[in-house]
Amino acid sequence: MSDRPQTPLLDLVNDPADIRGFSDAQLERLADELRQETISAVSVTGGHLGAGLGVVELTVAIHAVFDTPRDKLIWDVSHQCYPHKILTGRRDRIRTLRQGGGLSGFTKRSESAYDPFGAAHSSTSISAALGFAMGREFGCDTGDAIAVIGDGALSAGMAYEALNNAGHLGKRLIVILNDNEMSIAPPVGAMSSYLSRLYAQKPFQDFKAAAKQMLSYMPEVFREGAHRAEQLFKGATVGGTLFEELGFDYIGPIDGHDMSQLLPVLRTVKARADGPVLIHAITRKGKGYGPAEEAADKGHATAKFDVVTGKQSKPPANAPSYTKVFAESLVAESNDDPRIVAITAAMPSGTGLDHYGKMHPDRCFDVGIAEQHAVTFGAGLAAAGMKPFVAIYSTFLQRGYDQVVHDVSIQGLPVRFALDRAGLVGSDGATHAGSFDIAYLGCLPGMVIMAAADEAELRHMVRTAVEYDEGPIAFRFARGEGVGVEMPERGEALEIGRGRVVREGTKIALLSLGTRLGECLKAAEELEAMGLSTTVADARFAKPLDRDLVLRLAREHEALVTVEEGSVGGFGSFVLQLLATEGALDQGCRIRPMVLPDVYIDQDKPAAMYDRAGLNAPHIVAQALAALGQSTGDAAARA
Repeated sequence: MSDRPQTPLLDLVNDPADIRGFSDAQLERLADELRQETISAVSVTGGHLGAGLGVVELTVAIHAVFDTPRDKLIWDVSHQCYPHKILTGRRDRIRTLRQGGGLSGFTKRSESAYDPFGAAHSSTSISAALGFAMGREFGCDTGDAIAVIGDGALSAGMAYEALNNAGHLGKRLIVILNDNEMSIAPPVGAMSSYLSRLYAQKPFQDFKAAAKQMLSYMPEVFREGAHRAEQLFKGATVGGTLFEELGFDYIGPIDGHDMSQLLPVLRTVKARADGPVLIHAITRKGKGYGPAEEAADKGHATAKFDVVTGKQSKPPANAPSYTKVFAESLVAESNDDPRIVAITAAMPSGTGLDHYGKMHPDRCFDVGIAEQHAVTFGAGLAAAGMKPFVAIYSTFLQRGYDQVVHDVSIQGLPVRFALDRAGLVGSDGATHAGSFDIAYLGCLPGMVIMAAADEAELRHMVRTAVEYDEGPIAFRFARGEGVGVEMPERGEALEIGRGRVVREGTKIALLSLGTRLGECLKAAEELEAMGLSTTVADARFAKPLDRDLVLRLAREHEALVTVEEGSVGGFGSFVLQLLATEGALDQGCRIRPMVLPDVYIDQDKPAAMYDRAGLNAPHIVAQALAALGQSTGDAAARA
């Protein structure tokens, strides 16, 4: 890692008001300094680098022209918000990004007035900006609303719903399309192709027409920039037809890295717009940092790295990641079963399907940022007789919930849901935590839910999902490395609704679902040292529950503690329902369900997050003792 860059102009900036007196030449130099500061900061913390580098000039220009925070600047997804955070009073904390107690890697309302709307999921910005715009129309104390949305985010239907509504309402709203031809993966589909044609083929919407119209409204000093923009796009399109049909005035495409184009366009729009406007800016993800520009994902997400070489400092893995185990297991199963297909929603690398796609390219589908479509596409494939695996982060499947209910569950279709990032996920924080899937899937009739305690169990669960054809089935697994268990070459199908006992005892029973099993085993050792014989069981299935195992644990032990990496309403609730229905609670069974607390937990190292959640071994010991009416001190003294 290198020393911090020299940033004499940036050093003068405490908030965006400080840059509004800068000359255009100073703003251009400021952008260069801001880019270097962003690279330096992310080299220390790791995080989303490429997206922010692609919008440095856009960030400077927007804050220079508009009156933020009264004017509301809303970043879609907000992977690209690090330069924005540096300019908006958070530079002194920028090297705490994604760390415990530090700045969020995304926009966050509680963090700054300059973050008017929090985001980490895609395609919400236009809807939110329209809400602010209409609030202004109703007399709320807000100015302009500016949404910055990437071309990849336009693959989600919600963006079009918002565009359609905004065009219908006809109120002043500014949408900036940050078109870098990439989301996390190269964008797919007709929309991306359409945007490419706007500036790569003829005939096109000629920016000359827009520039000429704006020219008379510009101060003399800005006319040269407009003329340059006019010349740059001479002979290029007069397109934007789709956006104009939706009711937007279309301006572009313009060079999103050329301040002599950005500033005149933004100033003119601010001065003259009287309805919805879409500015189409062409940018390059990772711009200005060679290692990011050369990377396949343009430096989308990085670990800490050396600024000079770009080499990331990733510690050596002690065990394969759960994502890798899933991908390799699915490849192995697909080698023998031609009916298996895999679907992802713009996250091939995050879900491991990039590897799968190399092995089985004709059976791997990236549908873009369109989780609703992904689920129903899978349902159609299942109805046709295929074996679809829909690989989506737990937190992203929330976006396709109606389709899970209506198109999959009600029809009893055998769609296989591979839910990556179950539980708490570290540096991405609450927005990406897989906290709710057990509860929101477990309430659906006919849904089978498994949770892998380790990487070997995950391999067995992939095999189980392949063989299960009676209805929908989901298996959840954690982010990061496995625990280092011995791996079977191929998975074996598990009996549906059957758990396993991994340690026998007589007094206390710990019933785990998912990767807290290791913490339960540590807790059992501590309890044994206190003279309390402890059983540890891995439920494997949240639904259907292993009825015989649950009732036996309740019957044969003085206390039963359930442990899960999910919210209230999930596995522990299912266990309590079973015990109540079977009358087991009538016999005085002492039960303590341990779940994620009723708060959103901010980013930190996973172990620290689980400590805050009260789900590590010492907390499990305390709950077991409390169920027996004892304290840790009492038990230790007796031991």
